[in-house]
Amino acid sequence: MGMMKDDAALLALFEELALAAGAAIMQHYEAGFEVEQKADDTPVTAADRAAERVILDGFRNVGLGTPCVSEEAASGGVIPACGDGNFLLVDPLDGTREFIARRPDFTVNIGLIRNGEPVAGVVYAPARDLLYSARPGAAFEIPVVGGKPQERRTIRARPRRTPPAIVASRSHCTDETRAFIARHPDAETVSIGSSLKFCMIARGDADLYPRFGRTMQWDTAAGDAVLRAAGGMAHTLDGAPLTYGPKGGEGLEAFASPSFVAEGAGW
Repeated sequence: MGMMKDDAALLALFEELALAAGAAIMQHYEAGFEVEQKADDTPVTAADRAAERVILDGFRNVGLGTPCVSEEAASGGVIPACGDGNFLLVDPLDGTREFIARRPDFTVNIGLIRNGEPVAGVVYAPARDLLYSARPGAAFEIPVVGGKPQERRTIRARPRRTPPAIVASRSHCTDETRAFIARHPDAETVSIGSSLKFCMIARGDADLYPRFGRTMQWDTAAGDAVLRAAGGMAHTLDGAPLTYGPKGGEGLEAFASPSFVAEGAGW
């Protein structure tokens, strides 16, 4: 599925806003912050909210009319109608637990969904100075120096190795995840937070990312877009591609995702 000229401009906007949101996050990271608990018992900080303001204000300032489902706004009950067309999924600070623990594995995620498929997105890791950007058929890793993006490097997922390299969640490892890893004797395993797990597969540094239990669509959309552009895929446990959009249920529940496995090339 190709992107039109306007979509290229949209992706450039995503990159610009992700970089600005990352700068806002790092101000709080360096200055200190308080931690609150949301109604669903997940943590939130002023950095989450500041990053979301940067992104949503940026969309408004350019008159972008595409519906946007963003984590903190959605948690407050603001969920626009998405229908079956284009809409945006935003996680302004993915990996809040990593951020709180002062580990660098947190990201800004912005993804474009078209007909249920993540077709473009950016993942920015401000504490690592790395930006990932993707459109259909092309995924890039971009170093960031002084807040400015540098030369793009094309990345591609690799065919699965035997034994595989498995990347798993540091904060959400479950019994099912441990059982999955146990089915791959001698597998190399790495734990890392946020959507960087998708990016590790997209850049050819890992082969599998199993995720069992509850995730939300804004957690995965941007990273999934990067992975698909690099030749990989995230799929449900029955092998179907992970899809996006309201699934039924009320409020946030409409954007909950099933368990999935992300894989590299040749999935």
